[in-house]
Amino acid sequence: MRLISFVNAFLVIVALFFLVFERDALFAFAGRGEADDSTAPEAESIDDAASDQAEIGVVAFRSVAQEVDSAVLLRGQTKANRQVEVLAETTSPVISEPKRKGTFVEAGDLLCELDPGTRPASLAEAMANKLEAESRVPEAEARLEEAHALVAEADNNLTAARKLSETGFGSETRRISSEAAMSTAEAGVKSAEAGLEATRAGIEAASAAVEAAQREIERQTIEAPFKGLLESDTAELGSLMQPGSLCATVIQLNPIKLVGFVPEAEVNRITVGSEASAQLVTGLQVAGRVTFLSRSADEITRTFEVEITVPNPELSIRDGQTADIRISAEGAKAHLLPQSALTLNKEGQVGIRTVSLGNAVDFMPIRLLRDTAQGVWVGGLPETVDVIVVGQEFVTKGVVVKPTYREATE
Repeated sequence: MRLISFVNAFLVIVALFFLVFERDALFAFAGRGEADDSTAPEAESIDDAASDQAEIGVVAFRSVAQEVDSAVLLRGQTKANRQVEVLAETTSPVISEPKRKGTFVEAGDLLCELDPGTRPASLAEAMANKLEAESRVPEAEARLEEAHALVAEADNNLTAARKLSETGFGSETRRISSEAAMSTAEAGVKSAEAGLEATRAGIEAASAAVEAAQREIERQTIEAPFKGLLESDTAELGSLMQPGSLCATVIQLNPIKLVGFVPEAEVNRITVGSEASAQLVTGLQVAGRVTFLSRSADEITRTFEVEITVPNPELSIRDGQTADIRISAEGAKAHLLPQSALTLNKEGQVGIRTVSLGNAVDFMPIRLLRDTAQGVWVGGLPETVDVIVVGQEFVTKGVVVKPTYREATE
């Protein structure tokens, strides 16, 4: 039995040898030469079918570029429109009840009131000194007028003395005496003018003292500089305030600002007045406009600060919240593709595989613009492109495929 098995195996090997390697000779020996010619078309059809089966089937769709705004995406945070620490400008104890943090205040509302002390008396004294200085003005002006009258009289006497001396009717002594009187009268005028200037300077000094006393009285009431809310309690009753002591911190949250930093490669795509939107970490969606774009880059990050003003009438946005900011920029042509269509080439570039001429596969790198729930917007592609969405991972560039097309919405 074992010998028969070896024989059978040997016969099978011989038969396979002739069928594979000596097929033509075997068919000629069996009289099949004419049959080969008659079956040639059938053989060609079989080869075509085999070729079709060799092509890889893929699913693709024809994508046409659409106009889409190429937004600049940033990550930033909210910032109060205004925030100021209201400080004391004088030394005195607080005599007003404190306001608690979170209280809404209007511009001009009293935050801290200080003990006036002797400030009213100082003001009264300054005003009295001013009145006294003003009362000296008429006397000084009268002295100046009297001095001018003496000058005029001395001038007349001097003129008469010179004429008499020239005609020989007057003595030289009289002329000299008249000139001396003239000099004395002119000195009196200068003295009267100096007295009047001193009186006026006294009035200005007294007026300055009055203004200083009034300003010191005004400093005893510390008021809110703008409409907002208190971020801290105001100074406690009885606490001693000194110049620079904190009375309260006031912030303004309506409107509120969104602050982010733009890379230098994208800063020229943003202009002041551009529309912008943002989503806070709480999920709140807000919209506003760009109101500031820095002209100077940060020395470390090489980015430019941008501010977006957003209305906040209900104060639902707080200071310091993280926000994903989207600033509208000039529109561009882009394709909306499913995320599954994206792949990598051997160099690690992100792109898509497409069906080109002759159903050959091609790889095209893309530029990601925006990620949405409907898909990803990509740029860097031709106006129309056949994108492989099923089977792209199993083919490479240059491979011939058999595509089946579907609608983009499928």
